Amino acid sequence: MAVKVLIPTTLQKFTDNKAMIECSAGNVAELLDSLEISCPGIKARLCDDQGKPRRFLNFYVNSEDIRFLDGTNTQLSDGDEVSIVPAVAGG
Repeated sequence: MAVKVLIPTTLQKFTDNKAMIECSAGNVAELLDSLEISCPGIKARLCDDQGKPRRFLNFYVNSEDIRFLDGTNTQLSDGDEVSIVPAVAGG
């Protein structure tokens, strides 16, 4: 199933400067593996050593934060849109 992934500017060097790529995956964990196959090196920027999303990145499936869904086990369907959004902090 094809899933659209929106890539932040800071990670587009791994995607040949593409802001959106398509991957096939049944859940977010599989999507991360699929991204690594098509964009070598990107998973290390997205995940920690245990394979969990880094704290400073937020993942959204169709505008829903995966932290409030089923985390990396969040199921994906054909046509879903996954956004990778760097966290913003300031004061």
